[in-house]
Amino acid sequence: MHRALATLASEPGHPERPNEDWASLAVPASGLGGCLVVLDGVTPPPGDDGCVHGVPWFTARLGGALIELSGSQRDIPLTEILALSIRRTADAHRQSCDLSHARTPQATVVAARWDERWVEHLVLSDSTLLLESPDGEVSAVRDDRLDRIPLETLRSSSATDALRNQEGGFFTAAADPEVADRAVAGRTPRSRVGALAALTDGASRWTDLFERGGWPELMGLLRTEGPLGLIGRVRALERADAVREGARAGARRWKVHDDATAVYVRL
Repeated sequence: MHRALATLASEPGHPERPNEDWASLAVPASGLGGCLVVLDGVTPPPGDDGCVHGVPWFTARLGGALIELSGSQRDIPLTEILALSIRRTADAHRQSCDLSHARTPQATVVAARWDERWVEHLVLSDSTLLLESPDGEVSAVRDDRLDRIPLETLRSSSATDALRNQEGGFFTAAADPEVADRAVAGRTPRSRVGALAALTDGASRWTDLFERGGWPELMGLLRTEGPLGLIGRVRALERADAVREGARAGARRWKVHDDATAVYVRL
């Protein structure tokens, strides 16, 4: 029977605001595999978003559906699992909320599932999945469509709304199940994966914003200090950067501190 060691940490960007990230791990009753799901809820700009529930409600509903179906319906591909989960979540508030609103609650998605033969993966929007081979090589699975959009465009709420879940823009899990076909998905032989990690962009800042090391170094940090250690290092960098350079981090992500979540699994 295969063994796996998993650790998880999540911290809100501000203690007085709810954490809009969501993460979970599960193993099947057989003990021969497992799955993980990490969501980063998209914080809407001030104003109406057409929903009476809010982003934390949405990520909990979507994440709960994803982890349940990923674990129980192992013969269904992750793209279809995501589509089913989006539909189930939309049905839960279709009668009370305007799901056609551009800012209806939405989230980035990382999902992974493994058994004795394969490691499946799915990434939608700007969260990151890292796969480490037994010999230490690390590859990043990313959906880079949001990174292709100029910062000047993303600073405009109306311009960003026009690009949400649109061709030529970027895609998130919201109310349309068909967005699942836009995810970056695939699978890797289990023998070629020794560890994996899922990160919201609040945690991946250590590499992709502050450039303290590459993905292999970040995986090494997760291995030695765990997800909580990584998040602690990110917070220290954010505080120092805000003092030194007037919140350079906020110039890219609009927030000095963001919700940060990291999951590390050693197979």
